[in-house]
Amino acid sequence: MARARIYQQGKPATQSGRARANLFILEWESERPKRPDPLMGWAGGADTAEQLRLSFPTLEAALAYARTQGLEVEVVPPQTKRLILKSYADNFR
Repeated sequence: MARARIYQQGKPATQSGRARANLFILEWESERPKRPDPLMGWAGGADTAEQLRLSFPTLEAALAYARTQGLEVEVVPPQTKRLILKSYADNFR
């Protein structure tokens, strides 16, 4: 049975906007181990399914797709944001 991972895409660090930050991404996990390339030494494999990334508007839609494809799914919970509140004067202490 093929395996996949579903996670919620986060906000990019280089952008201030939140466009596409609430999408759920489905990625296939490789069934074969990666092997080093003899010329460059990069890790790679022959499984092209791991290059696919599908995006869904909701978690339910992603799970429904995985169910229809017969995928074994691992749902990765989103990380919670930590806000460190401090005043401007704290920069000079």
